[in-house]
Amino acid sequence: MKTHTFSLLGIVLASSLCAPLALAGSWSLGASALHATSPYRGADDKTLPFPIVNYDGDSVYLQGLSAGYYLWKDPQNQLSLTAEYLPFGFKPSSNDYGDMKHLDRRDGTVMAGLRYKYSAQWGIIRTAFLGDILDNSNGLTADLAYLYPFNRDKLTILPGIGASWASSNQNDYYYGVSQSESRRSGIKAYDAGDGWSPYAELTAIYALNENWNASLMARYTRLSSEVKDSPMVDAKSTTLIGVGMTYSF
Repeated sequence: MKTHTFSLLGIVLASSLCAPLALAGSWSLGASALHATSPYRGADDKTLPFPIVNYDGDSVYLQGLSAGYYLWKDPQNQLSLTAEYLPFGFKPSSNDYGDMKHLDRRDGTVMAGLRYKYSAQWGIIRTAFLGDILDNSNGLTADLAYLYPFNRDKLTILPGIGASWASSNQNDYYYGVSQSESRRSGIKAYDAGDGWSPYAELTAIYALNENWNASLMARYTRLSSEVKDSPMVDAKSTTLIGVGMTYSF
């Protein structure tokens, strides 16, 4: 298996493709397939199956790899405490390049913090501010996006644009190269700072009947200069595509 990377919000969105159609107090279960490109040198793109488990209640919710508790919820505002698993990592032994094999392993972590969504006729504002609670990266992330839904009969299309921010600790853990790693591998030492990565996304949901929904999600992310300049990286962008099928009850 090759080294691979998923963006936090991308995997959360892809694993909850039908969340925009969820009704209060309802469950939706299903399966999806995800394809993602990796920014790391010597790492292959990867496609894998992924389960979908969504629940949206008055006080709590579950969306794929995230769970949360609503502090404020009405038709326009949703403010919640959230915890989200970040399946983001680097496994040197699985890399194709010899020098990359001598770098340290980077593990996934759990990010927790606040998530807020505001819905109006002119669109949706979505934002989040999270921090590592397992002391792996000790990093912080933030996200801000604007989305506008289009509804036509059984089809819902939700395009959006946004930007995600990662602190220097977050970027340095996943893309920095320490002096000791540099001596072992011959790769130039690198300290990553904080940076913003803009993205564009599109989610499409088609109601096959009252219970079944088919979904497609795609996201294109332009990597920040702090990530692109890392000697571990040979890409300027990443792409995530997910397709899924869910049953709501």
